[in-house]
Amino acid sequence: MVEDLDGVFHALAHEARRSMLRRLSGGELTIGELADPLEMSLAAASKHVKVLEQAGLVRRTVDGRRHVCRLEPRPLADATAWLRFYEEFWDTRLDALRDVLEKETP
Repeated sequence: MVEDLDGVFHALAHEARRSMLRRLSGGELTIGELADPLEMSLAAASKHVKVLEQAGLVRRTVDGRRHVCRLEPRPLADATAWLRFYEEFWDTRLDALRDVLEKETP
């Protein structure tokens, strides 16, 4: 699972790919539809989609000349679970620190 998270976080590191994922949350889109608002070529958009595919975040189907993309939620759920663990870890630590500091403050 950790190896898979490396690809997910790598894919999420680029704003264009985050934008594509955001738009795909509304439903399937072609690569051309993903490229248009980003003002990038189809070739550039396709490269970004390939990174998203390799991370398992997007599934692409080919219908003739149309490449249709859809969001795959599982890798994002795995990343969220990983982040939640550390959020809870640090919340607990910070709560304990607050308690210590409150006891020491007159």
